[in-house]
Amino acid sequence: SGRGEVYSFTVVSSEAATEEFQDQTPYTEALVRLEEGPLTTAMLTDLEEEWVPKEIDGEIRSVRRDKVWIGMLVEEVTRKLKISGDPKRGLIIYGRKFRPILGLQQEEQPSG
Repeated sequence: SGRGEVYSFTVVSSEAATEEFQDQTPYTEALVRLEEGPLTTAMLTDLEEEWVPKEIDGEIRSVRRDKVWIGMLVEEVTRKLKISGDPKRGLIIYGRKFRPILGLQQEEQPSG
């Protein structure tokens, strides 16, 4: 069906990303449980952003993060993953990502 829910996720920073994905950092990588049952991994896309307070070097600052949570309902889409070779003339590689299901009002569920 190409639909599922976020089972787990992590934010990949520039320090952890491979060279081919550096231009996309930070990005969210998720483990998605498909409606059919299997788990799969993929980048998440089209996420809302939010600003949250975070202590950095003893000072509270606002940092941007993607709004994502365990149980978020998502659907598969085809998107650009990377450019192979020369960034201006290389081959564009497309692949699978997941995004929140369009038109579906979702509320983050408190974790228990």
